[in-house]
Amino acid sequence: MFGKLKEKLFNAVSKISEKIYKKGEESEEEIKKEEKKENISFFDKFKITREIKRVIKKEIVIVEEDIEDILEELRIELLEADVAYDVVEKLIENIKNELIGKKITPEDNIEEITLMAIKNAIKNILSQKKIDIYKIIEENRKKGKPTVIVFVGINGTGKTTTIAKLAYKLKNKGYSVVLAAGDTFRAGAIEQLEKHGKNIGVRVIKHKHGADAAAVIYDAIEHAKAKKIDVVLADTAGRQATNINLMDEMKKIVRVTKPDLVIFVGDALTGNDAIYQAEEFDKAVGIDGVILTKVDADAKGGAALSIGYAIGKPILFLGVGQRYEDLIEFDPEWFVKKLFGEEEIRFSTEREF
Repeated sequence: MFGKLKEKLFNAVSKISEKIYKKGEESEEEIKKEEKKENISFFDKFKITREIKRVIKKEIVIVEEDIEDILEELRIELLEADVAYDVVEKLIENIKNELIGKKITPEDNIEEITLMAIKNAIKNILSQKKIDIYKIIEENRKKGKPTVIVFVGINGTGKTTTIAKLAYKLKNKGYSVVLAAGDTFRAGAIEQLEKHGKNIGVRVIKHKHGADAAAVIYDAIEHAKAKKIDVVLADTAGRQATNINLMDEMKKIVRVTKPDLVIFVGDALTGNDAIYQAEEFDKAVGIDGVILTKVDADAKGGAALSIGYAIGKPILFLGVGQRYEDLIEFDPEWFVKKLFGEEEIRFSTEREF
């Protein structure tokens, strides 16, 4: 997970640290001796440089010339890891702001300082305003009305399964849920949602294949009102943003149902394509947040790092496996720890559906 992005960032930390050490006239003999050992991975070598005490002989100040060539190399590598161009530029700017002008003394741990600078730069990228779904549900509960969430995206991103995962999570938190089979276009979509509903014990409101999707979701909302159900999760047909007719239908769905949230479901494996798709859906119907699927299989990590900043909307959840419980709330702190190998989560290949 995120292996390519992780390697590039660790590499930058090592190179920047090395440059600063050389500027401070440190001794490298012990480090080189350890790093010459055979069968040591890149990450083990990085760990060695952090664990062995290295010192500089004099106080120095980091200037742009010290890190400029390394950051230029990092810029290219991040683009290759599917990080969006605007995000790369912002990240490089953030790293410069963190490091340039910083005073380094012989008592300082340069690797730790460099690592923390890059971590802070990434956290700044991820600091989109959060949406608290549970708070919205509670507020609507007090008003005696259901919370309506409509899910949008293109074909094949795992939208229907993601809806089931969120329904499972909400039910386990004590909320009542009904699903709306608003994908009346794709063959088998209604049956797929019904199977999920049966597995997790929630009702599915449906019409026949080819019915008006807005009418289906409207009926689900009315059902939720009558039965005092807390949340309506509405599936919609996958569609390309370039399909004018289907996007007009999407606009109608949002206009008729007036959802509390419109959530874009994107596939992390598509990289920058997911960002472009989210931007187009946002222009068409105004999305409130993002759920990224297949994150457990994402070797690059560019979409997860980029999408929130690129579209100015928060990532709400990440799909990290095949089971219903494999939907985790997105947290910038967790993401940074995961990116730098400080946090492990277990991914499941088991299927429950």
